[in-house]
Amino acid sequence: MESKKDIYDLMPANLYPLTIFFKSGTGEYDIKEKVKQKGLKYPLIGKPDIGMKGMGVKKLETEKDLIDYAAGSKVDFLVQQFISYKNEVGIFYYRFPNESIGHISGIVRKEFLEVTGNGISTIEQLLLNDKRFLLQLPVIKKEYTGKLNTILNNGEELLLVPYGNHARGAKFIDDSYLIDDELINSIDTVCKNINGFYFGRMDIRFNSWEELKQGKNFSIIELNGAGSEPTHIYDPNHSIFFAWKEIIRHLNIMWRISQINYHPKERLYMSTKSGLKMLKESRAYIKLIKPE
Repeated sequence: MESKKDIYDLMPANLYPLTIFFKSGTGEYDIKEKVKQKGLKYPLIGKPDIGMKGMGVKKLETEKDLIDYAAGSKVDFLVQQFISYKNEVGIFYYRFPNESIGHISGIVRKEFLEVTGNGISTIEQLLLNDKRFLLQLPVIKKEYTGKLNTILNNGEELLLVPYGNHARGAKFIDDSYLIDDELINSIDTVCKNINGFYFGRMDIRFNSWEELKQGKNFSIIELNGAGSEPTHIYDPNHSIFFAWKEIIRHLNIMWRISQINYHPKERLYMSTKSGLKMLKESRAYIKLIKPE
């Protein structure tokens, strides 16, 4: 598991949202002052510095939300500018260190958890009609206490979970067919400005596809390295066999990159003992960020 702050620090500041790192237990006054100094405006996003599957990520609409989030965090966390672009994709990129041009191996488009009213059904009833949304109902009930009995007008849309995370109800669609030379060139240019980045997935919020291809009006909200997945495998139309094949393909790519980058005098592979220790620590950490 990787520190998001450490990853952001590798990137040019213009590529990701304005972000502040806070140690767990930071006082209310210090939090308010830093947010004010940075010029952050609500809404904001709060997220654990080390996280996974969208655990602990929350949209903060007010200063009270921020202070409550900080008080409830058992781990170091980030407060981040909320990127209002409506579109989000995950782009998996890799480049062999001995090559000058990188590659895109997959694109996943994310459909957020959103309901559309019919003038008859309540929000809760609309959620119950979709198996994917049904799984998120316990969490949504906590966040929208007393509001799920509301009846939306016919055609009225309501975004309930603004996070492009599979575990938070987003639907993943494989849009890898959109890979072309213009997009590869744009993403390759971005990634070459990220120190030491040869393999991983960028979760990007953007305004329009054409602008993204031109390198305009986008923000990298997450950058995941060797531990990331080619999330286009989660398209409901793909089989488990497709997923296995893609995972193996990406593991092979990562192995090739690691072989080229490996310098025995500078670093060693992780030992089995160290790996087991890291696994134990990760399990303990997950308990701290997992919602109750």
